[in-house]
Amino acid sequence: MIVPRPPRTVRRTAGFTLIEVMITVAIVAILAAIALPSYSAYVQRSRVPPALDALSSVATRLEQRYQDTGSYADGAACGVAMPAAQNFTLSCVISGGGQGFTATATGDGPMAGYSYTINHQGVRVTTAHPKGTPATNCWSMKGKACDA
Repeated sequence: MIVPRPPRTVRRTAGFTLIEVMITVAIVAILAAIALPSYSAYVQRSRVPPALDALSSVATRLEQRYQDTGSYADGAACGVAMPAAQNFTLSCVISGGGQGFTATATGDGPMAGYSYTINHQGVRVTTAHPKGTPATNCWSMKGKACDA
């Protein structure tokens, strides 16, 4: 007599196949390749406003000094102390015997290559930017164009 074999049961294991895992990793890598440069540019742009705020503050305080004394200068130096701005060094140059000034914020550390100025006439200029300076006078840039 022939003894019948018990029927084979197909056992399916729970989990993912190698192909499914590889496709998932590829999709995540593509998304990261797109998102990371945008995020890095966003972080870089977020470091600029403290320097621009500091320059605006210097210009305002120098204008107040000019109203009080008739000069932007205190001797041969700027009539106000330069505030601190993270990742930027601020400086001021007096011109016209105390009748003019140019305040500059120059990037250092992660902001090396960035430079912004404001003068006694209120002209704001991006004097150095890694992507090039704009054709018009402005501070804030997005890419190669002035950011309104």
